Amino acid sequence: MRLALTAAAFLLAAPALAQQPRPATCPRDLLQNEAGFRQQQARLAAVSSADQATQCRTFREHIAYLQKARSVFATCQGEPERARNVAEMDSELVNYRALIASRCGGR
Repeated sequence: MRLALTAAAFLLAAPALAQQPRPATCPRDLLQNEAGFRQQQARLAAVSSADQATQCRTFREHIAYLQKARSVFATCQGEPERARNVAEMDSELVNYRALIASRCGGR
């Protein structure tokens, strides 16, 4: 019975928890994410034929961008956009970490 009451209380509170107020900077942060995405795509394209050290440095910088972008999506978006964009960032992080491990010696 106690477990059922606890579960019911959680289910009733879940919508309120999911609708936490977003920071006032979210509109700006989301615009910066979009601009940053375009910049990152251009940077990655620009180093496609560069030396390995340059590519590795750019891949690491891209990982930092993806982590920041993921945080903005997680904080500033509602469902279903939040889930979709966070999952996309997670997937890209896995891919770029694997790329660094294979091409850059994991460094």
